[in-house]
Amino acid sequence: MARFFSSCSSSSTMAMLLLVGLLLPNFLILGVQSIGVCYGRLGDNLPSPRDVINLYKANGIKSLRIYDPNHEVLDVLRDSNIEIILDFPNSLLHDLTNPWTAVTWVYANIVKYYPSVNIKYIAVGTEVSPGYNETSQVALFLLPAMKNVQEALRRYKLENQIKVSTVVYCGVLASTYPPSNAVFRDDLMDFINPIIQFLVQNDNSPLLANIYPYFAYRGDPDHVSLPFALFTQQDPDQTGYTNLFDATLDTIYYALEKAGGGNLEVVVAESGWPSAGGFGATMENAETYYVNLNNHVKEGRGTPHKPGKDTQTYLFAMFDENLKGGDETEKHFGLFYPNQVKKYNINFN
Repeated sequence: MARFFSSCSSSSTMAMLLLVGLLLPNFLILGVQSIGVCYGRLGDNLPSPRDVINLYKANGIKSLRIYDPNHEVLDVLRDSNIEIILDFPNSLLHDLTNPWTAVTWVYANIVKYYPSVNIKYIAVGTEVSPGYNETSQVALFLLPAMKNVQEALRRYKLENQIKVSTVVYCGVLASTYPPSNAVFRDDLMDFINPIIQFLVQNDNSPLLANIYPYFAYRGDPDHVSLPFALFTQQDPDQTGYTNLFDATLDTIYYALEKAGGGNLEVVVAESGWPSAGGFGATMENAETYYVNLNNHVKEGRGTPHKPGKDTQTYLFAMFDENLKGGDETEKHFGLFYPNQVKKYNINFN
């Protein structure tokens, strides 16, 4: 048991085949765009931004997440057609509670680059939660900051092109097994419900979420099996799931429905598996997870609760980052080595 903390004539036939042949590449491209890769830069041995973006292009990676509005990166992204999630860091959320600061920030980092830089989402804050370590002190600033960024986009008539959201993590959920029981934690209702209503009121902007089966497995290996975490379990568990990624994703969907956000889409803003630094963190496990997740998302089968629904997913991360703090595993999530060689046999395109 897994518990976690989701008929024709010949001429018309020929014409039909020709049409399919013309359309098929477009369908394939749409599938590829479901997979993105996060571009973290906390390393002293990483390639230049231009080399990195060329690496994205060479590997057919069509989506990217960056964690701050670095202008060197944004300049290189011009005319690349790579869709991006642009983060606003937690440490600066208080600044955005000033409406004019939000307008200034949007002008400097969005207006001056869009549309030559294909900004799709602005992630205002990541894993912010009252009472959750270092983010608790900025939790009160999150929704005002999101509202001010939304108003700044509206000022520049970009509110229909670029969506404002925030990134949540699974710690905001309760009663997650089976997934259909999931709700947002009682003690966070006053925090999370207004955010959900903000997203609903702004044309059902998606909720961004970090989903890490690795941490669930590491935290409770007696109840979370490795095959369930790595997409290698063949038979469904008693709730109908064969993998923890889908089960976790569905917990978020079920919780959203119960909180008035049933029409919201969930974009997986991060998911990955470390290759070293901790329990279960091996090259073999990491490659299995990344390859299987990449293929799973590209197949577009959706989840048991959302069958056939495409899930835009960002793999974490492009490189190992040797200057990241915290747990040692944080330094070992890269898909490429700093010399730009692939660590794993992943076919993005």
